[in-house]
Amino acid sequence: MQGESGSRVDLTFDFTGKTVFVTGASRGIGREIALSFARDGARLILSARNAEALEGVAQEARDLGAAVETFILDQRDVDAIRAQIAPLGPIDVLVNNAGVEEVRPTLEADEALWDKIVDTNLKGAFFVAQAVASKMAAAGSGAIVNLASLTSYVGVPGAVPYGASKSGILGMTRAMAAEWAPMGIRVNAIAPGYFQTDMTSVFYEDKDWVERMIANIPAGRLGDLADLNGTVKFLASSGARYIVGQCIIIDGGYLAKI
Repeated sequence: MQGESGSRVDLTFDFTGKTVFVTGASRGIGREIALSFARDGARLILSARNAEALEGVAQEARDLGAAVETFILDQRDVDAIRAQIAPLGPIDVLVNNAGVEEVRPTLEADEALWDKIVDTNLKGAFFVAQAVASKMAAAGSGAIVNLASLTSYVGVPGAVPYGASKSGILGMTRAMAAEWAPMGIRVNAIAPGYFQTDMTSVFYEDKDWVERMIANIPAGRLGDLADLNGTVKFLASSGARYIVGQCIIIDGGYLAKI
């Protein structure tokens, strides 16, 4: 961020006094990351589509001592994105996490499926980042962490719309980073490997598939959602102040193995 080159680097992950906005916070990766920031003192802004589940996460964060603001957001609705984010105060960190997936043979994929996935995962993520970056630019600082995927790098049968959206996230991250770094906004991404969530649970119902995946992961296990927290908070912290436009793959070595 601007003005940081001569300052002390904070590696304690203390987000006291910082406002962190997490999209798709009602479950899975978003919930885990939100609660992790809550434990480190952040004030949270959380959005999701499911009001009941979102309030449950908000209460968990409040029980950890965090101040929390929530709102319902369908990322396919650009007008709603702008209307909901504009009244918010300053935002220090955006974790651009919200996404959907539906596995379907590519020859059976229709326009509705494509629009649902790509509009949520890519178009929605773009306009959320744009709205938040306007606030960060006014403040001269900010950190954005976008959620990419292994499908940003490799092809997965039956997941073409999802892979297209997450490949787009990778390109979007790099272009935003190049354009916004002079404004003091650092944009990076993470690409989670195999983590079991509500969205990916269909894969994990196949025990043979799980065993095959683990056999190809050098770390010898599937990811635990808590494995994501350190990297996200590092990218959001001043410890990563000179890291711009990167995507860190968190996959236990899966992509490194031939």
